[in-house]
Amino acid sequence: MSAVGRVLLVFRLVLGDLRRHPGPAVLLVLSTLVATAVLSLGMSLPGATGRLYLQTRAATAGPDVVVVAPGTSRAADTALTSLEDVPGVAARSRTYRTYFTPITTSGGAVRATVLGADAEPGPIDRPLVTSGAWVRPGGVVVERGFAGALGLGVGDRVTVAGRSFPVVGIAVTAARPVYPWATMGGPDGGPSDRSGLVWLHERDTRALAEADVPAASLVYLRLRDPAATAAFRAVYHQGHDPAVRLNAFTWPVIAYQDAVYLRDGQPILIVGGWLLSFMAVAGLSTLAAGRAAGQTRRAGLLKVVGATPGLIAVVLLTEYLALALLADAAGLALTRLVAPFVVNPSGSLLTTDAGPSGPVAAMTTVVAVGVAILTALAPAVRALRTEAVATLAPAVRRPDHLVLLSRLAGLLPVPLLLGLRLVARRPGRALLHAGSTATMAVGLTVLLMVEAQPDQGWDFGGVTTADLMDDRSRLLLVGVTAAMVALTVVNTLTMTWTTVRESQATMAVARTLGATPGQVTAGLATAQLLPALPGALAGIPLGLFAQWFFGHQNTPQPVTPWVWLVPPALLLATAALAAVPAGFAVRRPVAETLRAEAA
Repeated sequence: MSAVGRVLLVFRLVLGDLRRHPGPAVLLVLSTLVATAVLSLGMSLPGATGRLYLQTRAATAGPDVVVVAPGTSRAADTALTSLEDVPGVAARSRTYRTYFTPITTSGGAVRATVLGADAEPGPIDRPLVTSGAWVRPGGVVVERGFAGALGLGVGDRVTVAGRSFPVVGIAVTAARPVYPWATMGGPDGGPSDRSGLVWLHERDTRALAEADVPAASLVYLRLRDPAATAAFRAVYHQGHDPAVRLNAFTWPVIAYQDAVYLRDGQPILIVGGWLLSFMAVAGLSTLAAGRAAGQTRRAGLLKVVGATPGLIAVVLLTEYLALALLADAAGLALTRLVAPFVVNPSGSLLTTDAGPSGPVAAMTTVVAVGVAILTALAPAVRALRTEAVATLAPAVRRPDHLVLLSRLAGLLPVPLLLGLRLVARRPGRALLHAGSTATMAVGLTVLLMVEAQPDQGWDFGGVTTADLMDDRSRLLLVGVTAAMVALTVVNTLTMTWTTVRESQATMAVARTLGATPGQVTAGLATAQLLPALPGALAGIPLGLFAQWFFGHQNTPQPVTPWVWLVPPALLLATAALAAVPAGFAVRRPVAETLRAEAA
């Protein structure tokens, strides 16, 4: 057979198996997709803000250095003007005035930094208008992150120094850190307060100057070598007038401040991604084990018609690899859609470059392929090692009986007896189920502990807005926990379905000996509850430790009583989910099941 013929044969065999068993294929894709998406999102966070800042900086002609001087005195102007003589400086903007004053919106007064701007921006720092138009006399432009936090849009009105201005535009800039760190040193050159940035035409700022509002002066510098910011700071500290306190903010410093949002969220996504990967492996390995018998018989049929061991291995592994690559591609696409909201929660940066990079995509693809190979390799090897005659007419293995253990088991209720029997036959699967349940309990415990903490918010001098960093971390935690819930549902259904398929003969015999359909259903559900119980209990202390370890910068909080509802909630959910495939199993007539096994 030619190479093309073998490829077509493999393709037809894989496609035919997927058509006959669409359910397991969907579960495999869903499990891998969720794990891949969260893992790739977590791996995309390091350096993400830096990439977005560089993109915004290029689009807005961002400065290499922003130098701020307190006040608007002649000495401050002279000190800022003299910076053009510092070695390494290629260009300097004119001196701009910033005013630190509350502005009034429909929600009340809020602290802001008002920057006097020209109708036509200069060559250094040209803010990009994302909605509306640039500043004009009688109109105000609001920085996009600030506008999003206050719910402002083009056409709304704000009051500055007693005068009402329409919002004529929304813009982004790389000359200041993202919202809410717009003050850059404050009016006295000391620590800054949280505030948002608005641009007002220079002529309209005269009322602020006359009102003696706290102010500062600043210039934008372009260096001959943008990377030589450290050398500039060394020279600038030696040469400027010591009577004037100057603060220099280089572009790496601004980019570093922008990345503050990501520092809490990165551990959530990376750790959550690995936990989800473990849950995916647990579900996929169970799924592969459940299909092992069918694959072994399939391999026997291929051997009978003359297929080589290599061709059989390719057929058995290609299906898993194809589904894993499909799920990986879908997970990376989902990451690219979600990444802009995760890496740019304030909305102050451009997000065209958001999403997983090439190395991250390659790494998650390797993980997805590795998971597929690990879950499919053992069943494939078992199928290849089994003789064709044995696969088509499998020998019945007589189970070993321990007399004392059998007598003790006979004293148990029928559902518990059946459940213990099923767990004892697959102890490895029980451990995987316990680990998957413990992972779910960890996620719920951490989420409940975080949600129990008080929300401080940011005080902007009259209006308290949400703490974006805290809200973003909580949102990421909710997302990871929701993904865990999805995988828990998939894993429980998969494990119960696999147990049902493997124990059809056992359950049929139990029914012939007097067990009712309800007892059989309860026994199959008990087989899932027995390993879920220790997993749910172990997840609480593990979750408390994880919340303390990753939230050690926060004040320790007492354990919320809601945590103790996690084990019963997980057990109830497991019982309800396990009852679905178990209920379908008992609908099949006993005689039909026994005839199928005998055949």
